Amino acid sequence: MKVYIKFFCYIYLRSLFFVFLVMTSLAFILNLLSELDFFREINVEINFPIFLAFLNSPSMIFEMFPFIFLIATQLFFIKLFENKEIEILKYSGLKNSKIILFLGIISLICGLFVSLVFYNFSSNLKNIYLELKSNYTNDGKYLAVITKNGLWIKDRLENNTLIINSKKIDKNFLIGNFITEFDQEYNVKRNIKSEKIDISQKKWKVYDAKVYTKNEYKDVDIIDLQTNFDYKRIQTLYSNLSSLNIFELYELRENYIKLNYSITDINLQLLKLTSYPMYLILMTILSSVIMFNTKRLNSSTYKISIGLFFSVIIYYLYNFFQVLGSTERLPLIISIFAPLLILIIVNNIMLFKINEK
Repeated sequence: MKVYIKFFCYIYLRSLFFVFLVMTSLAFILNLLSELDFFREINVEINFPIFLAFLNSPSMIFEMFPFIFLIATQLFFIKLFENKEIEILKYSGLKNSKIILFLGIISLICGLFVSLVFYNFSSNLKNIYLELKSNYTNDGKYLAVITKNGLWIKDRLENNTLIINSKKIDKNFLIGNFITEFDQEYNVKRNIKSEKIDISQKKWKVYDAKVYTKNEYKDVDIIDLQTNFDYKRIQTLYSNLSSLNIFELYELRENYIKLNYSITDINLQLLKLTSYPMYLILMTILSSVIMFNTKRLNSSTYKISIGLFFSVIIYYLYNFFQVLGSTERLPLIISIFAPLLILIIVNNIMLFKINEK
């Protein structure tokens, strides 16, 4: 391996690690303040909010990686510019485009690690975080999950608990249902079997029900069943998909298809993970061309500010297109790759005559 390649690896990875540590510390502090505010009226030991902040921080860091790569790249070039090492490399015949290509390759390797390893790590911690914190929220009394056996809902109202299993969802109707109602001591009060339930409101309409009480049953045309769930709430069962790793996302997707449930958000999350290394590479290239085009500026702070300004615009543009995709106003492929295409065009424009900079 050539000496300059080892040198680039050392400087860039050191910058990346430094920015990662700074961002991690910032994310941890912000999460800790949020958890302390949440538990200000709840009697828990101080180490519990600290532990929750630790569990939730990697998920936040994952969303911050575009900024981490951008700032790390800028610190890399600041180091080369301040020590005049970039001039020495240029006189040795190393073109600016080759430096950018090399950084792109490192970013690709790191991006694959972020998507395949770090994301799964952060999602597992996020899942633990949500499970622990749910015990201190009102939602801890309720549970709704989708498995290969259909939709399962646990709902608690006053002294009664409902366990509901449905085979699939058809618009605002649950199809193929079996409901068990328990009292406060978890003794079975009754079982309800119904082929169709209207869940457009929290007061469900149970049609053509068979009600089993002890060893007897009776047919009832319509039963009004009060719950804490309606169609909108069930639609947001996994609004926080960041708590599921890649394998769980694919498993959930299969279960959603069996249940006739919308898989738009899951497909969007999977496409995001697939394209994330490309996003990080393009942010690295953007940072590189900004540094070359602002090479004559003496202020490093000004250079970093320019980079952050462009990255914030791109970040919000990226998220705006994702919202359009999740609401199905744009095809998912376009919602994910359109902002990346815009970033490619911007980079190509700024790469013009980059070797002359």
